[in-house]
Amino acid sequence: MSDTPETRWLTEDQDYTWRAVWSLMTWLPVKLDAQLREDTGLSLYEYYALSQISEAPDRQIRLSELASITNMTLSHLSRVISRMMKSGWVERIPDPEDGRYTLGKLTDAGMQKVVEMAPGHVEAVHQAIFDQLTEEQSRALGEAAARIAEAVSPTGEVTDRPKTR
Repeated sequence: MSDTPETRWLTEDQDYTWRAVWSLMTWLPVKLDAQLREDTGLSLYEYYALSQISEAPDRQIRLSELASITNMTLSHLSRVISRMMKSGWVERIPDPEDGRYTLGKLTDAGMQKVVEMAPGHVEAVHQAIFDQLTEEQSRALGEAAARIAEAVSPTGEVTDRPKTR
């Protein structure tokens, strides 16, 4: 007798859900990246990095933490930060609390770039996601996505709910 557990095949409903999730993971980033590249010349990864720095205390964050949040390798993030530095949007500074770390600090020009890019990006998010859902579906999607993200995230964490604006 084999000790191998029996394969847990997907039910029809689970298969439908899995294929929908796969399609979402495939096509949503492509759509949002295309909008950003067309409107701003930046990629979705670059926008996400800039926006995360803009939301950090004092508009600065350890690059290792930013790499984790954005799911970029340090090497990839380093190239992204270098491009943003050339544009004058980000500075690299030593972490005053621990010199072994480097912070990415958003400049005033970088904050202005985020402010310029955000309306188009937010509209693309509305069109791709929220215009397709009722409020109830939107809440359910958020809860389900957070639960899955917690399960697959290396740290078991998911982005916090935003503070009231």
